[in-house]
Amino acid sequence: MQDHHHEEEHLQSSDFLRDVVIGMSDGLTVPFALAAGLTGAVANSSIVVIAGIAEIVAGSIAMGLGGYLSGKTEQDHYNSELRREHEEVERIPELEKKEVKDFFENLGLSEEIQIKATEEIAKDKKQWIDFMMKFELGLDKPDPQRAKKSAFNIGISYAVGGIIPLSPYFFIPDSREALKFSIVATLICLFIFGYFKSRMTGVPVLSGALKVMLIGALAAAAAFGVALLFK
Repeated sequence: MQDHHHEEEHLQSSDFLRDVVIGMSDGLTVPFALAAGLTGAVANSSIVVIAGIAEIVAGSIAMGLGGYLSGKTEQDHYNSELRREHEEVERIPELEKKEVKDFFENLGLSEEIQIKATEEIAKDKKQWIDFMMKFELGLDKPDPQRAKKSAFNIGISYAVGGIIPLSPYFFIPDSREALKFSIVATLICLFIFGYFKSRMTGVPVLSGALKVMLIGALAAAAAFGVALLFK
């Protein structure tokens, strides 16, 4: 019982971290590039702040909505497959039993054990369907609140990430001067974020962290250069 509870906590934690990675990744990069681009065109930090806040609000909503739709799609897909399994168990039970037996055969169990295990599972229709969902289709039952949680986690993570490159502009009136502090703060945060993201995904941590930092720096440099060009 304790192992099952631990597994649920692990899965929920994994979902939460994935949401934070998605939100924070764009939250650090996009507002940073926007602020850099505006700095190339305007000298007043207040304009950068207003535009930056507007982008963070819009970006948080858009990213959160994307997370919600992704979670809802996952839930809808699971429910659709669940209905299909219910229908097949009712309509073609012998074929469904054979699929269960084939699963145990692939595990290398003896013929006798295959038959006994299949009959035991088929006694309880719910257990039978849950087994098919898990081992035939590879689908775990999603958290019914997953879509809402994902929307909140991603949206908040985006906003938190977006405030970092924008924060120097709140205190320094000259946008060029503020950009210097924004670059330092954001690149440090991108490196730290890239380090932990790489650890989560199994990528070499140093190269992963540098890659994330480089992507953010290139995006900001490109936006700044384009703004100067058209100015």
